[in-house]
Amino acid sequence: MTARKHIPTETRLRLFSEAAGHCQRPDCLQPLFPAEMGGDKHIAEMAHVIPHGETGPRHDERPAGEFETDSFENLVLLCPSCHTIIDKDPEGYSRGTLLSWKSNHLAALAHKQGIRSYAMRTLVRDAVATAMAENKAVWEEFAPSDGASFEYDPESESAKTWSQRMRSVILPNHFRILSIIRANMFHLTEAERQVFARYQEHVRGLSERHICGIAGGAIRYPAQMDEIFA
Repeated sequence: MTARKHIPTETRLRLFSEAAGHCQRPDCLQPLFPAEMGGDKHIAEMAHVIPHGETGPRHDERPAGEFETDSFENLVLLCPSCHTIIDKDPEGYSRGTLLSWKSNHLAALAHKQGIRSYAMRTLVRDAVATAMAENKAVWEEFAPSDGASFEYDPESESAKTWSQRMRSVILPNHFRILSIIRANMFHLTEAERQVFARYQEHVRGLSERHICGIAGGAIRYPAQMDEIFA
């Protein structure tokens, strides 16, 4: 039997990032940080497409040769209900089906959320403005003033409130903004593309910190994002 390994933090981060905080089953697409749980606790489960060992759902679809079961390519991020569904009916949910969910996830999620491409830059600006304004308001109200004051007392009420707002409001808004801009990349100037690249890195670092618990990876929010598509 293949030995189980600890799934690397980098793999978990990439899964959360590419799932944009939602179940990757297209008939579900529910938030993995449910509002009814306060928005600060996730219910996500990393589901193996091909299982460990020679038994389990879809084991007969294991590729020949060397195969890393705990690799990013062999994992999908699901809610607990969908994880149970796919493993109880492996014939109905083949390897190809699960991998297609994953590759088409952001497009399916964008469609569900009403995210689309726009004919005019000003319309893209309008689409991101609300999420950007909400993030700014939360930041001004709850963020540590010096960027590090919570490091010494992570259990303080202020630190807990900030962390909760980050996972329930700021990160979901960031994921939405990313999706809108990716659907409208053709409107970006070269300078804006560089700003957007830094913004993506900023969001990746926030995800590392607030989802995977890795401190120190986030770069500062690029102030030029406030004027993107303006």
